[in-house]
Amino acid sequence: MKEQKTISPPNSFKMIRAMAGIGIICGLLIVLTYEGTLPRIERLRAEALQEAIFKVIPSSTQMRPFSYQDNTFIPAKETDENIIYAGYDDLGELKGVAIVAAGQGYADIIRIIYGYSIDKQEVIGFYVLESKETPGLGDKIEKEQFFLDNFNALDVALTEDKNAIKNKVTTVKQGGKLNEWEIDGITGATISSRAIGDIIAKSTEQWVPIIYKNREVFKSFENE
Repeated sequence: MKEQKTISPPNSFKMIRAMAGIGIICGLLIVLTYEGTLPRIERLRAEALQEAIFKVIPSSTQMRPFSYQDNTFIPAKETDENIIYAGYDDLGELKGVAIVAAGQGYADIIRIIYGYSIDKQEVIGFYVLESKETPGLGDKIEKEQFFLDNFNALDVALTEDKNAIKNKVTTVKQGGKLNEWEIDGITGATISSRAIGDIIAKSTEQWVPIIYKNREVFKSFENE
């Protein structure tokens, strides 16, 4: 008879130790990569935000961030919340303020920024900062010119006492816009375009009365 060789069972402890070691090394590499690229990511994000601010506030070439605290606006710090951005032209004249807002779209949260003219009491620009809407359908909110034109002069005028929006921003069916506070929606991207209307309606109801009442704060920084 041939001599049978005994095969030793694998050492489970060694396998676990090796796998744990690999996991730790991979984790460290991920952390180091993240920490190394974070400053660049933050810088690019800040540059993209500044570019978006200038897009939604026509004629603006410089901006100042303000934080809403204790019923007024003060120059913002990086750690502050409730920040809006005042846009000024080359001569330091206030051209409007930019407001970041977000809400649920069809696929995920949509994050936008829009410009508001205090003097005209209108939304004067709109830009999508983050969106995961369906390519070819929902992403039309970023591309369809007739939809983007809704935000060149969208009425968000206040009531006589300046405490509320006179007419709530509303999205209507494509081609059905009759009033300056209505948004002409997109056929085939109904949910996404209505989401934009809802986001702007909620945000303007919150911010426009506050901004208008504190308008002199922003104008006090003109020509500085």
